[in-house]
Amino acid sequence: MLLLKTAFKNILGAGKRTWLNVTVLSFTFVLMVAYNGIINGWKQEARRDTRAWETGAGHFWHPDYDWLDVFTLQEAHGPVPHSFQNHIQSGNLTPVLVTQGVIYPQGRMQNVLIKGIDPHQNVVQIPAWALNNDQDAPVAIIGTRTARSAQLQHGDRVMLRWRDKNGAFDATEIIIAQVFETKVPTVDAGQFWMDIAQVRQMINLPDEATYFIASEACSLHADTEGWLYKDLKFLMADLDRMMQVSNVETVIIFGILLAIALLAVFDTQTLSIFRRQREIGTYVALGITPRRVIRIFTLEGTCFSLLAVMVSVVWGTPLLIWFSRIGYKMPEMVDDMGVAIGNVLYPDFAPSSILTSILIVVGLSAVISYLPARKIARQNIVEALKGKIL
Repeated sequence: MLLLKTAFKNILGAGKRTWLNVTVLSFTFVLMVAYNGIINGWKQEARRDTRAWETGAGHFWHPDYDWLDVFTLQEAHGPVPHSFQNHIQSGNLTPVLVTQGVIYPQGRMQNVLIKGIDPHQNVVQIPAWALNNDQDAPVAIIGTRTARSAQLQHGDRVMLRWRDKNGAFDATEIIIAQVFETKVPTVDAGQFWMDIAQVRQMINLPDEATYFIASEACSLHADTEGWLYKDLKFLMADLDRMMQVSNVETVIIFGILLAIALLAVFDTQTLSIFRRQREIGTYVALGITPRRVIRIFTLEGTCFSLLAVMVSVVWGTPLLIWFSRIGYKMPEMVDDMGVAIGNVLYPDFAPSSILTSILIVVGLSAVISYLPARKIARQNIVEALKGKIL
């Protein structure tokens, strides 16, 4: 405690140099916490929305289905297994039938995926209830991305062409029953959601499906009757890899910020040791070991970061609280990036993340302060008392 008090007294006596270092470190610390909060908020929101809109608690895929290969769709379907019937009736499992189609909005041609889903399902948040048809033609619901690219809106009619199981082409006029908004592009971009009974009739595949979406209450968690179970780890693998890339970017950004902030501490400590050689020599002459003197100067540098954390709490806390309420508005182009991200990102300030940032700043400050202080152990007491260069 005596060394810590001495260190604090010395840095406070340095005046403007101390507050310059504290300001730089404090700004860096608050920026790190804010950036971490944005990334954590996006990660949690992306996983939560993807689960709510697309993956549910897991999928059961037909063995031939590959959601990244549209050429598998012609054969990727099969009858609903008997063991699934009770789960479907209880609402814990919902089938989806997928096929290719082409729409012709305003005389243009655009490829789409036709996805049939039960209008009464509650497994995912897709507003399938809007498919309850009271129109004079089949209806479909689309997301805002599809609506924007095809220039369609609620109530519009568009020609839809598809191919049935025998390879014969057919077409009909579709009414857009609803345009829904979602942060998950993989259930929106280029997709027409229709009543699964209508899709089965269109492609002549009665009581068949391409995959099933399971809810939390579903007790099936393994391959069943030839249908492959895909857990959340598999279904969110792409999202997890994207998050790993963002972690690398975070390390690079933090490295640059800390390098700038800690360079000021390093320069200050180096200059302090150069100017206080007589003081150092006096310490040693009075019987204080060089190692103990090194500890004093290392603590002085560490105290810069401790003081910066205290200052950050004063001005950073109200700022970050305000930031968590208003969020960070994203540019409109993020909708076309294929990433589950909203128009506004609300940061999530996890205590573990804040504690990690504190430990990083304080730990690196200690290391940076120790490096120039090592010269003290190699000094000559007489020369130090004379003020000679170390």
